[in-house]
Amino acid sequence: MKKANQVIITDRKMWKDYVLLSLKSPQIASKALPGQFIMIRITPHSYPLLRRPFSIHAVEGESIAIFFQKSGIGTNILGLRKIGEMLDILGPLGNGFGLKGDFSHKKTVLIGGGRGIAPLFFLANSLADRKAEIRTFYGGKTSYDLPLKENFEANGLKVFCSTEDGSLGYKGLITDYFNLEMRQFRPDRIFACGPDAMLKTIADIAAIENIPAELSLESIMGCGIGACWGCVKRLKKDGVTGWFRICQEGPVIPADQIIWAEKDK
Repeated sequence: MKKANQVIITDRKMWKDYVLLSLKSPQIASKALPGQFIMIRITPHSYPLLRRPFSIHAVEGESIAIFFQKSGIGTNILGLRKIGEMLDILGPLGNGFGLKGDFSHKKTVLIGGGRGIAPLFFLANSLADRKAEIRTFYGGKTSYDLPLKENFEANGLKVFCSTEDGSLGYKGLITDYFNLEMRQFRPDRIFACGPDAMLKTIADIAAIENIPAELSLESIMGCGIGACWGCVKRLKKDGVTGWFRICQEGPVIPADQIIWAEKDK
């Protein structure tokens, strides 16, 4: 883990509530792996007090990028920070996606729900470097919720979109679209990030089809380093069932280890 308190914002793109920030941080960029995250101190003031977690969306040279939706006090303030301003960051943190082994010509599916697409761009580019055959499923409520579609396509990545209102792509949930398309393209591996209800459905599909799947869990985090125990999830790991910290065991967890709560179903 690195602490970088002089990270400069080098670029900012916005789509109403969605924000893409580029940050120059050679220390973090050189160590980051797909699926890891950073903790950002939103302002130099005492409010908001706690740092906020953000998936590493991309790495390019000495820079990293984060993608987020303004949905609360912290993200709304961060969305107002300007190019040239400095941020205080901890990272890279957590365990990322499992990329060991040979991915050459392996069929891989990436599934992102809304802002859950954030870590999958970094992952998709890493898999492309490993010669994997990649399909990305990107879902949202409306076309407005899919602002990164063109970014994926510009990198030569196939994107299959769905919207609940039918304004772009398949009309319906991204999990339904994936289940339908899987008849034509049965993957060797599944990687996903999004709301728990979406991830629970993907875990069920993966179990039925006997496909290895890894899920990046979303969680409110107090510290990001395992001290506060504020981001726990029930897992079954190495034959032991208990509460584990997402910031330490994850945020990426094998789907078959997760014990879903009733509200996730």
